[in-house]
Amino acid sequence: MRKALKIEFGPITEDNVEQLRKVNTACFPIQYQETFYKDVVAQQNEGLSKFAYWNGLVIGAVCTRVEDLPDNAPNQRLYVMTCAVLAAYRGRGAGSQLIQSVLDYYEKEKDGEFNNVVEICLHVQISNNDAIKFYTGRFGFEQGPMVENYYRRIDPPHCYLLYKKLK
Repeated sequence: MRKALKIEFGPITEDNVEQLRKVNTACFPIQYQETFYKDVVAQQNEGLSKFAYWNGLVIGAVCTRVEDLPDNAPNQRLYVMTCAVLAAYRGRGAGSQLIQSVLDYYEKEKDGEFNNVVEICLHVQISNNDAIKFYTGRFGFEQGPMVENYYRRIDPPHCYLLYKKLK
């Protein structure tokens, strides 16, 4: 790994959400709907969704939400909707710092706001070996079942559910 970047975090707001759209467009093969951006802004929770800044420039972002676990109420999970770092800044610790910041926020709030949160998870396209290795190797996520036809407009359309038990 090249020299790690000293990252600062900042909130995603109505005033800067277009920067999130630009990061996502540059990093992902899919286009997120307007409702995605509105939901992230409405969340107003910098612990779960934030920008990564380096020298005052947005170089990445993570967007996470709390959702109910299917068939397991009242348990909940943190769902990482997106975690992206612009290509020129990858391999320098920005993505790790973003994910670690969400895990740290969980640790801080696990007996309060996140009392019912028992895991963190995300979907990763089956061909995205770098992302699978990133989450399983650095953070101890487990590769769960393949979800067929999860994506509509990219090939391959299948993904894996990656998850990590928190409690």
